[in-house]
Formats: sequence, structure tokens, C-alpha cells
Amino acid sequence: MSYVIGIDLGTSAVKALLLDKNGAIVAEASKSYPLFHEHSGWSEQRPDDWVDGTIAALRELTSQPNVNADAIEGISFSGQMHGLVLLDEAGNPVRNAILWNDTRTTAQCREIEFTLGEQLLSITRNPALEGFTLPKILWVKQHEPENFEKSKLFLLPKDYVRYRLTGELHMDYSDAAGTLLLDVAGKSWSASVLEAFGLPASFCPPLVESHGLVGTLLPQSADDTGLPASTKVFAGGADNACGAIGAGILEEGLTMCSIGTSGVILSYEKNSASDFGGKVHFFNHGKEDAFYAMGVTLAAGYSLSWFKNTFAKGESYDELLSGIEAIKPGSNGLLFTPYLVGERTPHADSVIRASFIGVDGSHERKHFARAVMEGITFSLNESVDMFRKAGKTVDRVISIGGGAQNPVWLQMQADIFNANVIALENEQGPGLGAAMLAAYGCGWFDSLDACASQFVKHAAVYEPNEAAVEQYAGLFAIYQQVYAQTQGLNESLKAYR
Repeated sequence: MSYVIGIDLGTSAVKALLLDKNGAIVAEASKSYPLFHEHSGWSEQRPDDWVDGTIAALRELTSQPNVNADAIEGISFSGQMHGLVLLDEAGNPVRNAILWNDTRTTAQCREIEFTLGEQLLSITRNPALEGFTLPKILWVKQHEPENFEKSKLFLLPKDYVRYRLTGELHMDYSDAAGTLLLDVAGKSWSASVLEAFGLPASFCPPLVESHGLVGTLLPQSADDTGLPASTKVFAGGADNACGAIGAGILEEGLTMCSIGTSGVILSYEKNSASDFGGKVHFFNHGKEDAFYAMGVTLAAGYSLSWFKNTFAKGESYDELLSGIEAIKPGSNGLLFTPYLVGERTPHADSVIRASFIGVDGSHERKHFARAVMEGITFSLNESVDMFRKAGKTVDRVISIGGGAQNPVWLQMQADIFNANVIALENEQGPGLGAAMLAAYGCGWFDSLDACASQFVKHAAVYEPNEAAVEQYAGLFAIYQQVYAQTQGLNESLKAYR
């Protein structure tokens, strides 16, 4: 039996999955690494921590007694998007990586908007937001000129790990689309954008398809990981693109809901002509010559983990959520907005913060816990609502991530989205998508669609409950008013943070 490995480089940990030709998971390993918040709104990691964690996870994987490392044919990657890794002439990081959830670059976003004008959306298809890569580059250029002077090339997180394993520099289209430097429709680095900000073409790595073969392992990498030096290494994709592949979102008519640290509503787009006016993200898919539209909730699963760590530290999620199924929609008149770290869709606002609205003496912890889950889902429904208003049909939603682990939450999604919500038999999200890219790249299948028919299996289907749909529709209309009502208050509170 032959195997492939999917590596998912997340914000808190890297996870490696070993799959056979049937799509069954044979083994898995995970390693965590630290996150640094030196100042409010800053979020950084050490690039070499990713490398060390990945090597350790691969070594653990290949050391398991049921694993024949010599039968591993290929590996590929999924990675956290947007993170800036600057390399010097020798190929070493100039500074810590600035991550996707870092919000220090508001001024640089306004500079990008002013400089590019209408070209911003026509070329990059996305607005200038703090999480994207170009604003980070400009921040370093302005605030750390000595580091910028040393910088000869930039990479995104997974691309740096892959570079250290292979010695080859590349970036795939799905991840490059989140930099604000890519001509999304033209699938090339934009000469206009680079010139506008004084960046040479050599500052960008060569582009490649997500299933593209980019090399094999360096001898040292093979020794460190226990993998054969002949192991084929494929480019991989952005975490959301790989999550879409792992959920089988490879054709029109399917929508994905992913609830991890952040949350995503993603819809497959077959061509670049779709126009959402910058209200949602529009990126290249990990599937060749395809695209996807995506709305983002910055603090989705993070909102629930924050609530647990603050009010139920040491308890399990099962204990935290005990009894929520008996609470009616609306949590007895309690609303939560998940703006803990600002918001992305539909409010691109780094200053807004979370609120509980409607608190009274009857509320117990379980009401707050359910309200957090409902608020996260309401935020995701903002994107569903925009897709529908743009003429898209959203009636089948594949749910992955933390929100797919709880039946109450899955039913809540069906009721709030007013759509059938489908869970997967073996939900592994972006890691599975990365493994599928390796399987396709190795020639196991003649298309990603054929791979998905073997690897992606649907499980339970949650149908919307008519009474709950009606109640949630009224609550959603109230939820949509909270942002405007609290925006000014949060602006005033900013001085006290």
C-alpha cells in the first residue's frame, strides 16, 4: 500500500496526516508552537518554530510501528494565509513572521487604497485589510527600514516550511491571492501593484499550481523526518482552499462552513467573472483554474475557546455546553457579537469589539454559552446572506471544523442558514485537502474531483426546522443592528485599551 501525507500548518499547531489510497487515515501527529503578542493588535511567530514542529510531527508519524516510511510517495501542505516571512540574501528570516490576525497595519491599508484606487479591486479582487500581506510589507518598510533593506524575497508560512524541507522557493496561486500582489484573474504577480509600491519582481517567489511538483526532500530533511529522500513534495494551498478541497467543494452549488479559530463561509466559483464588489474575498482555488468567494468571521471558534478559558477553565467542552440543547433559539433574549479581535465580513473593522446584549438576572452560564455559539453562526450568516443577495443558491452547506463536532451546533447552523447542513464521516479539513493534492499530484487520480469521490464521505444531514428558522430570522435582523449601535462606543473605548 502506498501513502501520502497532508501537512496543515495552523496558527497554534502543525498537524500531519498519513492517508492510504482509500482515503483512510493511517496515522497522525501534531506539534504546537508559541504565539507572540508583544503589543496590542500584534500577532507574530518564529518561522523556524514551524519548521521544527513540522519535522517533529513527521518524525513521530514515520516512527509509528504501523507505518512503512518507504511506502510514502508524496507530501503536500495547507497553511495559515497572509503571514509575512521576509528572507535575506542567504534565505534566512529577517524577523518574526507577522500573522494573518495581526491588526497593526490600518494606516498601510489606507495608503494602498489611495495609491491604487479602482485598480485594487480590478486586479487583486479584494479590499485592503489589515490581515493581508502587502500592508505588512509596507509596515516593515516604514517602521523597520533596516529589516526591509535586508529583505530580498517574501514567502507565506507553509512556503517557508516547504522551502526549508526542499531548498526550493515557490508559492501557489491560492495563497498568493491573499497577498494583494496577485492579479487573481491573470494568475500572475501584478507588475502595476509592485511598481506602485517600489517592489522589484524578484521580491516575489515563482508561482505554481497547488498540485504542482516542486521538488524532493533535501538529504538532511529526509534524515530528520524519516522520510525517503525521493518523497515528492507538492506546493499545497491556502488553508481555506485546502479546507474546500477536503470538504469536496469542487463544483458550483456547494458551500462550506468552516469553524476554526476564525470562521469561513466559502462558495465555489467556476470563473473569475463573479463580482461581489469587494464585500467578500475572492481568491484562486486550489483546484486549477477555479476560484472561490469567501466571507470571514475573525473570532469564530476563538470566541468559544475564549469563553471557556475565561469562565470554565479546566472544564471540557462537553461540560461547558451541557444543557444548551434545552434552551430555545435566542438564548432567552441574549445576543453575542463575536468581535473579540475586530471583524472582517461584512464589517472590515479592526477596532470593533464583542458585546453581550440583553443580559438579565435569569441568565445562567449555559445561556451565555449558547449565545456565543449563536453569535458566531449569525456572523457567518452575514456571508450567506450576501451570497444569496448576489444571486447564489445556498441550500447545501458542508460543515467542517469545531462547529461540525457538536450536533446541537450543526442543527443551529441548519436553522440559521436555512439550508441543509452536511457533516462528513471523516472530517479533517485542510489537512485532508493537502493530502488530496499530494494524491492527485502523485497520479493516483486523474482529477481532484475523482479524488474527492474516494476521500470525502458525507455523513449526517441536518435539515432546517421551520419554527426555528422563523425565530432565528427575527433574531438575525436584531443582531445586524448591534454593530452600528456599538461602533462609536468602541471607537471611544479604544483610548483605554
